[in-house]
Amino acid sequence: MSRSTLPLLDSSLYPQVWQQQQTFTSPQALLLSMLSATLSKDVTIDASAFTKQLLADDVYQEWINTTVFGRYLHRNFTAFYQQTEDSFNTDMPALFRQELVRHAQYLPLGQVLFFAGDMPKSVRQTKTLTTTVNPATAIINAQTTSENLSKKLKVNNSRLIINQITITGKQVLGFAIRHNKRTSERLRNEVLILDFQDLRLVNEQAIEDIKKSNTDDSILLRSYEIR
Repeated sequence: MSRSTLPLLDSSLYPQVWQQQQTFTSPQALLLSMLSATLSKDVTIDASAFTKQLLADDVYQEWINTTVFGRYLHRNFTAFYQQTEDSFNTDMPALFRQELVRHAQYLPLGQVLFFAGDMPKSVRQTKTLTTTVNPATAIINAQTTSENLSKKLKVNNSRLIINQITITGKQVLGFAIRHNKRTSERLRNEVLILDFQDLRLVNEQAIEDIKKSNTDDSILLRSYEIR
């Protein structure tokens, strides 16, 4: 089956101006600045501003308009894929995935995607991962995950974990999810990865606020390469 490769979104989005002050030439640089601001609490991270930039971008419009899949279908796929007890639906995840893969395209080399929290161990087996092209969304998702974990474990603090994933191979399949522009889901800016050959952790660093000595407030940034 002949597949096309999506155009590189980052080359269209960057340089990017954030907070009407600084200009960033790469998604990695923008993410680092956002993480530092998160630690220092200088600003409140807002996903809507970056979403507006995305929706105004011609390449992103091409991304979301080449897929017929929206958030509703994605939710159903996730639910079917995670179910294990309903014998009536045992074949549904494979059929659903097959249909999604049929419409997927290759993601461009060099594109950076983001994911919040610990990387699930199942990702390398299922070859499926829901990411976002919006760094602010990833940070907000990480904050929510951390808060939920803190409540569950009954601890005061749980470290934020952010993953940045760079596409380094030509066989990474996926597509952008088309979100409802009239709801808060428009801020997700998600990209569903459906197949890849290898996912490798290449770097891990703790982002700390130099004004504070408490390492519990640091953010763990993990960098992956996917091919």
